[in-house]
Amino acid sequence: MPHEPIHLDRLNPLSTLARFGAGLARPECVACTAAGNIWVSHHAPDGGGVVQLTDSGPSHQVIARNGAPDDFMPNGWAMEPDSFLIANLADSGGVWRLRMDGSCEPFLTEIDGFPMPPVNFVHRDNRGRVWSSVSTWRVPRDRAFHRDVADGFIVLTADGQDRIVADGLGYTNEVKVDPRGEYLYAHETMSRRLSRYRIERNGLGPRETVVEYLDGVIPDGFDFDEDGGIWCASVMSNRLVRVAADGAQQILIEDCDAEEIAGGMHNWRTGTFTRDDMDIGSRHSLRNIASVTFGGPDRKTVYLGSLAGDSLITLRSPVAGAEPPHWRY
Repeated sequence: MPHEPIHLDRLNPLSTLARFGAGLARPECVACTAAGNIWVSHHAPDGGGVVQLTDSGPSHQVIARNGAPDDFMPNGWAMEPDSFLIANLADSGGVWRLRMDGSCEPFLTEIDGFPMPPVNFVHRDNRGRVWSSVSTWRVPRDRAFHRDVADGFIVLTADGQDRIVADGLGYTNEVKVDPRGEYLYAHETMSRRLSRYRIERNGLGPRETVVEYLDGVIPDGFDFDEDGGIWCASVMSNRLVRVAADGAQQILIEDCDAEEIAGGMHNWRTGTFTRDDMDIGSRHSLRNIASVTFGGPDRKTVYLGSLAGDSLITLRSPVAGAEPPHWRY
């Protein structure tokens, strides 16, 4: 039986959202499993890695103690059956495999003979293929915070080979294969759109625009629901947006000041957008939400990660999230 359509009044208002966990540092990316495990990225002075959460805070920490670069900064990451593949957003860049004992080893540190820049996200699909997104070649990354810069790319690791399968993206952020395994979806943060590529035998087809986002939406993370919807976390405006299968957009929650957002959008249009604009959301209670993930036994509990918070934000959804590749781990 199909789920009922989502309506704004079916979701909790901002005042009733709950916080989950405590004592986190830059909890940017979250992953949940059928066993009830909740893992989140953690970047603390004593080292970067992931932590397992309970209601009261971290219950288990897997921190890179041996082998990781000194500046290791976990950003987006993917689960393997016995380890984690972590996108290192620090200047040292690359994708690293973090094992449960805290040992860390390189997974992808160069491409086409060049060192991998800071990596934004890594996704392991149901077939074991690994997709890594790089936002830009520019150093520092803030130099790519412009709508007319499009040097982001995506690397596919499969069959023992690493190769760039898509480029020319406007600040590549999260990338995920859809639940049917037909398309690779990609958020382009500074182009403010969701794109997709049909997965073909020898790589990816041409880029297709799924949606250009509403004014004020600076897309970061996303996830799929069982009704064909895609949920987007907007980092600047602390908006949670659902894109329906027909492309219609609905703002489910938001935590921002209209004048601040208008100023940020003016700067985006005029090419003067900076880190200060991106960080507008950190001054509000949702603290620059950056990711959205479904969990709980029915996958109807939504977890929002953030760049500036010390806990996760949760809410209940009337529609379940699609089963992710790591759900049975």
